[in-house]
Amino acid sequence: MRGPNGEELPGAILFACTLNAVRSPMAAALMRHLYGKFVYVESVGVRAGELDPMAVEVMDELGIEIGKHRPRSFEDLEDASFDLVVTLSPEAHHKALDHTHTMAVDVEYWPTDDATAYEGTRDQRLGAYRAVRDDLMQKIHDRFAVERAGDA
Repeated sequence: MRGPNGEELPGAILFACTLNAVRSPMAAALMRHLYGKFVYVESVGVRAGELDPMAVEVMDELGIEIGKHRPRSFEDLEDASFDLVVTLSPEAHHKALDHTHTMAVDVEYWPTDDATAYEGTRDQRLGAYRAVRDDLMQKIHDRFAVERAGDA
């Protein structure tokens, strides 16, 4: 599948983290925002947690709404036919490898900080969530964007 600028894209991508409450919903929303017309995107967690309001807030800053997201686990997937599974936590990586060991699917590990582990003031914590959001955006760009002449 080719994206809007000739990017080589998987037909279906699954983002996975520990609770499907911060990292994987953010990554999925960013991927949909950039390539949603070209790629089917879902997200799951090892376990289904509660959507984190700070994740919703920092995504809203970009005009990307995730407030209706309902966290799900691998076991909640109705369709497991993905071309690429991107894991964002060690626990999710191990689960994805177990879950896909009999499937023809690529599994990639993108180590991503857990914003919920940061302590401090509300603004400091929001800064941690923004850093995770921006890191995920950069990783998506690095993985899927086409380099143009002059890009370095």
